[in-house]
Amino acid sequence: MRVLLDTNIFLEILLEQEKAENAKLLLIQVDEHEFYLSDYSLHSIGLALFRRKKHEAFRQFVQEMLVDAGIGILSLYAEDMNAVSDASQKSNLDFDDAYQLALAKKHDLKIVSFDSDFDKTERGRLTPAQILNPG
Repeated sequence: MRVLLDTNIFLEILLEQEKAENAKLLLIQVDEHEFYLSDYSLHSIGLALFRRKKHEAFRQFVQEMLVDAGIGILSLYAEDMNAVSDASQKSNLDFDDAYQLALAKKHDLKIVSFDSDFDKTERGRLTPAQILNPG
């Protein structure tokens, strides 16, 4: 399955939050799925970790997830911003969620997130548990 992993999947682990274990179990399946991360998510993760003075955690994240595990990074460009604006207006999303949705549409990816805001979109979302336990 081709999957766009939302920012919160990684932050759950990196910030040791309550859903971290489910997120870890999902990421173990890196060989079974094509996982992608948006450039926006990469920057958001960096921002969150740097604010907490966790620079080494960011370095380790980039090395382990992007370099070693091969999670791909995808971007939107100026010509894609209308799709972001449209997604925001159509589904009443904040910029970050609209960006993720537009990126998922552009690259035909399933969105995996803990964020229920994607539920109100035509694309929807999957949770890590749904990927781990299909059916």
